[in-house]
Amino acid sequence: MTAPVSTDFAIQHATFNHVWAALMLEELYRLGVRDVVLAPGSRSSPLTMASSEHAGLRCRCHFDERGLGFMALGIARGSQRPVVIITTSGTAVANLYPAVVEAKLLGVPLIVLSADRPIELLDNGSNQAIDQRDIFFRHTIVHHDLPPPDAEIKAAFLLSTLDQAVDQQRRTPGPLHINCRYREPLYPGSCPMDASDYLAPLRDWLTTSKPWSDWRTSTAFPALNSEWETFSQQRGLIVVGSVDDSQQAQHAVELSKQLGWPLLADVQSQVRFDPHNLIYFDLALHDERFSAELAKAEVLLQFGGRLISKRLSQFIAQQPWQDVWLVDSQPQRLDPDYCVKRRLVCSPADFIADLPAHSELSPWHQLDSLQRRTSRLVEERCTAFSELGVCHLLAQLAVGQLFIGNSLPARLMNMLGTHRQTPLRVLANRGASGIDGLIATAYGLSCTCSEPTTIVLGDTSALHDLNSLALLKQSSQPLVVVILNNDGGSIFHMLPVPKEGELLERYYRQPHGLNFEYAAKMFGLGYSAPSSLEAFAAAYTQALEVGVSLIEVNVPHQQVADDLKALGEAIRGEPREQ
Repeated sequence: MTAPVSTDFAIQHATFNHVWAALMLEELYRLGVRDVVLAPGSRSSPLTMASSEHAGLRCRCHFDERGLGFMALGIARGSQRPVVIITTSGTAVANLYPAVVEAKLLGVPLIVLSADRPIELLDNGSNQAIDQRDIFFRHTIVHHDLPPPDAEIKAAFLLSTLDQAVDQQRRTPGPLHINCRYREPLYPGSCPMDASDYLAPLRDWLTTSKPWSDWRTSTAFPALNSEWETFSQQRGLIVVGSVDDSQQAQHAVELSKQLGWPLLADVQSQVRFDPHNLIYFDLALHDERFSAELAKAEVLLQFGGRLISKRLSQFIAQQPWQDVWLVDSQPQRLDPDYCVKRRLVCSPADFIADLPAHSELSPWHQLDSLQRRTSRLVEERCTAFSELGVCHLLAQLAVGQLFIGNSLPARLMNMLGTHRQTPLRVLANRGASGIDGLIATAYGLSCTCSEPTTIVLGDTSALHDLNSLALLKQSSQPLVVVILNNDGGSIFHMLPVPKEGELLERYYRQPHGLNFEYAAKMFGLGYSAPSSLEAFAAAYTQALEVGVSLIEVNVPHQQVADDLKALGEAIRGEPREQ
């Protein structure tokens, strides 16, 4: 006789595949998942149906798995929760590779549930069957290749596998891959199956909302009072790299005020536009006097890694530091120049909370006055309609959150902008720093925010992710795409690429001669192509009011390289060539 169970979890399911799929989605919900993204597919039907039927899960769809992965990346970063990705078998899974790589490097909690054929359908010509076991290789925190659902395998095996995997993900944030093999039938038949007997051993789990097994991780942080006393009594410098949480980053600002140490904050830091930050430090490093004053620092305290500024990274690498501490919640090395002496795996708030309190100290440096000259030169040279002018203006106009593309946009937004009174959340995919999936990532971020989202990216990046423009019409908040169209990879003008013959143009910059007006029309987006800073400001302001828009900034391909060269010469005090 079947033992009765009291629970909201369904007892009847379409197939036994659906029983396992429902158990997995319910356990992941209990472990904190609230968002699921799905691509269409047949083999993944049990997972798709279980997700769509779960009352606590938000499901979003996209037909392009590459964009789907990056959309999940954006949602996970914006919500600070793990996000489930569901795909069918075959190359659908392989299309997630770039997003999984980025998630591993940034420590973003994605959970890939890939449907797969059973092992007997591999290597025999069966349709849409590839070897998916550990397809992401070293780019996941955990990988499990599940057997096909079987009533002889206890449900507790399935639940405890997920519990352990998510615990490992909490301790070392990054993507998980659970490969789910399903034999047919994949779709509901004429009558559902009763899973009461199979689920009976889960009686306690069925009557609570807790996960099957409880994994706990200690967050205790050892005191460093004696070491800190020695460290903090020297002339120091605080650098803030990638920090997604603005409240966490603000702790670094307050500490720099207390110590009297200069603050150099990356555009990914959430405090880039704080009045206490030396706003144009990247460009000011052209100035020998500024660099010499900064070089008086004896110790470096850095919060977060992955600095965009190459000049700052080179400065750090060349200094004979007495000591270098790096504070970051991700257990990664994040030390490309091998300068770090002490690595502290914790948040800025946890680190600073353990420090002894002392009175505020006077600044040891004269960097503010030295940096004003750079500020004046930047303000003077960002008044023309150019990539510099648009990025400088956008940093002032942007509202809510700003997602910056890689290649030139990341560098320009990191160099430019002025102090702001209103906060602006700024994010970027600076793990692998690829140019793929940027539009989809920005859309994912917009799904987690009640304020407008702006993405600024280059033309080649936009072409890489053109399919993801289809996502934008679903946005419930204003979303503005600003495309800096310099007709190809103009960043190669600033790299030591050989210029003779057609090498630079054909094989590096690769001009395409395309614009995005018809792409905007195809995907039903508002469109404008301003030709002055005043027109750009008006177009951007209007775009924030109308919903979803694409603003194309068409500029000559050589212009940005020439502008940056001239600005650097001016800051260094070099005479211009006639």
